[in-house]
Amino acid sequence: MDDYSKALESYQKALKIQEKALPSNHPDLATSYNNIGVLYYKMGNYPKALKFYENNLQIAQKALPSNHPDLATSYNNIGGVYNDMGDHSKALEFYEKAYKIRDKALPPNHPDLAQSYNNIGRMYHHLADYSKALEFYEKALKIQEKALHPNHPDLATSYNNIGGVYKNMGDHLKALEFYEKALKIDEKALPSNHSSFATSYNNIGGVYHNMGGYSKALEFYEKAHKIREKALPSNHPDLATSYNSIGVVYSDMGDYSKALEFYEKALKIREKALPSNHPNLATSYNNIGLVYSNMGDYSKALEFYEKALKIREKALPSNHPNLA
Repeated sequence: MDDYSKALESYQKALKIQEKALPSNHPDLATSYNNIGVLYYKMGNYPKALKFYENNLQIAQKALPSNHPDLATSYNNIGGVYNDMGDHSKALEFYEKAYKIRDKALPPNHPDLAQSYNNIGRMYHHLADYSKALEFYEKALKIQEKALHPNHPDLATSYNNIGGVYKNMGDHLKALEFYEKALKIDEKALPSNHSSFATSYNNIGGVYHNMGGYSKALEFYEKAHKIREKALPSNHPDLATSYNSIGVVYSDMGDYSKALEFYEKALKIREKALPSNHPNLATSYNNIGLVYSNMGDYSKALEFYEKALKIREKALPSNHPNLA
């Protein structure tokens, strides 16, 4: 975390000098805006990241031809922020802009095209259109298996994505197969405290959880949490994901007070870090409602369920499974 703060300080000093010395549409300014945006994104400060990415895009749109690959990168970055802020239709809009450019400008086996397929797949995944998601994820994987080294981290991302669709479709063994492929690559390619490990551990934990292997699930969720706790700022949304996952296991094991403790930790972060209509906030409210219901406090449960429903009605398409 200190590394991010130090880097941010350096970039901001450089930006201050550039803003005084350079014309407002200078490419070096665009680079600085992008670098600062990337840091805020990694720190989980999505509104700040969006602001800097939009500054970068403003310059890029003036300075570059409309089919330039750097413009695609700008659209892609903005799509990523909207995705993490829970605005999946807005994210899809920007990811498709990026894809349109890349499709024209790049050879058909270029890794950046694979990235676009993955991103679009992820949006369909969030919108619960699993067959469409799988179609895009598999397009990405096809390119990556040809274009990349077999231990490349981007391959692990694709395996994780495909595993996620199979998990949501209830095919746990198939999900586990892809998640373990991703973990194998992480083990060869990355340092043991890298955040990608946390993603893989969390995913594998999720499959064991769905299969009823609670102690195994807890073991993987706690591994993920340990990495995130060291690597991320204390209010990062990924930490909330870990708290939430651990809470769900305790809830399913019938340890409701322990579940509530973890759910409330997750909620505390999400209320600070995410926009008020983010689907993950709805998940937190719903989970806390469920615990109160299981503890027999029905009025408290209803209060949280209604909060969850309010968000979901605004944020999700009317046919989404979470509205059922």
